[in-house]
Amino acid sequence: MTALARQPASNPAPRRRLLLASDRRDGSVDIAGILASVAEVETVPTAHLPDAPARDLSGIVVDINLRSADSVQLVRRKLLGGAYQPMPRLFVLADELHHGSMQAWALGATDTIARPFDPRDLLQRVRSAFPDPSEDTATARAEALSDGVTAAHKVLVKIFERLHGKPLTFQDVMQAEGPILKAIKRSSLREWLATVGRHHDESYRLCLFATGFAVAFAQYLGMREEDQRRLTRAALLYDVGKAYVDVSALDNLDNLKGDALRKYREHPRLGYEALVAEGSFPRETLDVVLHHHELLDGSGYPDGLHGDQIADIVRITTIVDLFASLVAPRKNHTPMSPLQAFITMENMGGKIDQRLLQAFRPVAMGG
Repeated sequence: MTALARQPASNPAPRRRLLLASDRRDGSVDIAGILASVAEVETVPTAHLPDAPARDLSGIVVDINLRSADSVQLVRRKLLGGAYQPMPRLFVLADELHHGSMQAWALGATDTIARPFDPRDLLQRVRSAFPDPSEDTATARAEALSDGVTAAHKVLVKIFERLHGKPLTFQDVMQAEGPILKAIKRSSLREWLATVGRHHDESYRLCLFATGFAVAFAQYLGMREEDQRRLTRAALLYDVGKAYVDVSALDNLDNLKGDALRKYREHPRLGYEALVAEGSFPRETLDVVLHHHELLDGSGYPDGLHGDQIADIVRITTIVDLFASLVAPRKNHTPMSPLQAFITMENMGGKIDQRLLQAFRPVAMGG
């Protein structure tokens, strides 16, 4: 069950404070009305955007016409001046054109959402990215953790039972991003792994471990919100092809040989073809699914890529997949300690990106 589904019938007094900067004639009254259910909202015209945010402000929502040179110049001068830098900044885009999104990031956005949007999606973004001090309790952290694991599990159920129900869509994955990011941010990677470690399904467990490591890594590196979401999607979906692998092979991954190993190594392409057939998944996600077993020296599969042919997001996914497979409990495998796993991966040398691996060290050792 998601946090949205658990909202009480009568909301408690709003606790966040949000600033809504708008250059629209109606003052973005539609957005203000949606946000009012989770925050105290102050709306100001773009021209009146303060030079510095109030000390108790949780974040700023910017709803401007990015084709207006005057609005863009005002926002650039204020938001890139330094005072707003530590604060979450959600930009509302008039459309999904790529240049609009890129311009928003250049103006200091930490997240974007495009019109038309579902009000629930907007609230989910706000709850995930904009802090609410009153939610920093043990109960709230436990609820966030439960919501995140449940959201991730729901995606995995669709992956591994896709042949028996509705196919997984990209929208399914996007709906899970916010709760997962919030779970790791509000609780911890250690709590995520402990919760997932008690899960009965080992195929799910390995993917959930990898997802936890990927999200914690993204947050540790201070990636912007959209990049955290991209990596979350990659971690949830990279092993979708295992839905087409015999369970007996999945239970004996460390000992596969000959024809069994060859069939297992078909899973990246099987997963890729399934998502291509569904039709809604972006090229980057498909790249991760197809190439997460490629190695920098060309010895990986299925395409024997090497070096610069392997994208950064694929390299990161490969690292979290390898690390998770070494430390996660599963059948016929004795899990390594984080230190043992890290040393094993260091010994892989040029097969994986050692620069990224060293950046991953604090996350690996702290999990």
